[in-house]
Amino acid sequence: MVASPLFGLWSNYRPRSEPLIVSILINVAANILYMYVQVPQVHNKYYMLIARTFVGFGSGNVAIVRSYVSGATSLAERTAAMANMSAFQALGFILGPAFQMCMTFIGETGITWKAICLQLNMYTTPALMGAVLGTLNILLLIFMFREHRIDDLGRSLKSINVDVEESVQDAQGEVDRVAVVTLNILFFVILFVFAIFETITTPLTMDMYAWTRKQAVFYNGIILAVMGVESIIAFMLVKVIAKKVGDRVILLGGLVIVFSGLFLLLPWGNQFPNIQWTDIRNHSNNASGIAGFDGTNAFFRSTPPPSPANHTDEPTGCPAAQTWCFNTPVIHLAQYLTSDALIGLGYPVCNVMSYTLYSKILGPRPQGVYMGWLTASGSGARTLGPVFVSQVYTHLGPRWAFGLLCGIVILATLLLGVMYKRFIVFSSRYQRI
Repeated sequence: MVASPLFGLWSNYRPRSEPLIVSILINVAANILYMYVQVPQVHNKYYMLIARTFVGFGSGNVAIVRSYVSGATSLAERTAAMANMSAFQALGFILGPAFQMCMTFIGETGITWKAICLQLNMYTTPALMGAVLGTLNILLLIFMFREHRIDDLGRSLKSINVDVEESVQDAQGEVDRVAVVTLNILFFVILFVFAIFETITTPLTMDMYAWTRKQAVFYNGIILAVMGVESIIAFMLVKVIAKKVGDRVILLGGLVIVFSGLFLLLPWGNQFPNIQWTDIRNHSNNASGIAGFDGTNAFFRSTPPPSPANHTDEPTGCPAAQTWCFNTPVIHLAQYLTSDALIGLGYPVCNVMSYTLYSKILGPRPQGVYMGWLTASGSGARTLGPVFVSQVYTHLGPRWAFGLLCGIVILATLLLGVMYKRFIVFSSRYQRI
């Protein structure tokens, strides 16, 4: 969130390879530090925190990549190029966890390379892989990457950065800042919703279906992997559909699909989740409470807990400490899977269309800082998403959580409708094409 605008500003005035190489170097160094976190005798947690902080800081280079694609493609090429970039990003999100899963066979002990004091195990090997891939990226940037820049019609421009002549041209047509701010808000909402969805899947399925933590992580991992494949297909379809109906219509359609997926997650019916009683120690009090309850049959849907001495398995079900478990109907598995499919389709469509439209509204100028702010708004959304889950879902339940998200998406859709006519290409706005 902090690094993206800084790297974007740097890329506006210098060759983009410079901030790209520096950001990847930061990532490589952070991964190496992560591999050696266990070596110091004290303060390991602080070294871990530093390593993960710099990994996040180095990841701010996505703003540079998006700004470069915006400046290196014509309007006719832009949507397809952005979709391709997003597809490869989604592929990385799929393959990353898959490679990490494959490395679990190394085990927690692994092997020790005494010459360099490095212990390679299931935790440090992915970091080593990240450092090696980062080094390969740096070599590609140094020896293969050649930067160029074109205008909206595809004509080559001499300068790859801001210059005096361009500043004079910009004075003839200012960026629509209201449209820019609006798209930042929409991008925040899109990522906020998906960040909550990612975070909520494990506790939701454990509460609703009495899955163990291991089952929830495993099954949801499969679901997210399938959603990743679905997103790649969606990116490919966007390239074709955008040529026929336009970017704004696709963004609107994506929001409607996301809303449909969230609406499906609203609990309904008269079936309730199993209750997890492990936090209630007094068995006799439980029994008297069950016998005296006369509102609904919520308390009768779970067997009273066995004595602690005989209880060795992981407790499952909706924790009794979450009072909403007693009056909130279960979200059926079919509901959940259908919602996954809809959100897995709507989110990538909204994601790629929002920053594609953003780049077209900004026009042919270097977009590093603007893309930095867009990336920062997305990072802020991913930061606040887990906070929303911990506060709203845990205390109020899925009905409030998904109801509020539906309301947020409706407001975002209305905002898009109000601003619809302002989301036009910079060159078209000033009749340059």
